Amino acid sequence: MVPTGKAPIGGDGGCERLEQALRDCHKRLPEGPARRSGCWHLNRSFAECLVATVCPNEAEAVRTLCSSGGTALKRSQCEQAKFSFSLCLSSLQL
Repeated sequence: MVPTGKAPIGGDGGCERLEQALRDCHKRLPEGPARRSGCWHLNRSFAECLVATVCPNEAEAVRTLCSSGGTALKRSQCEQAKFSFSLCLSSLQL
């Protein structure tokens, strides 16, 4: 869901263009399956941008360590990275 306010939520983290593209997509397409399908890639990209902005190290660790299967050690490191990422995001919730 895209906020209806005019103020950008992307801040100065470099996500403003994605946010504007997502807002434009929501204006162009009517609510429903067409919008969900048509704006999906922008929604995902914007979410990933915001998350990478607020928890950059943790997001990168998950991206790196969880990108493929690998050894038991890598899977364990992936789980630890996901936990650290979750803690980072949780610490930002109000």
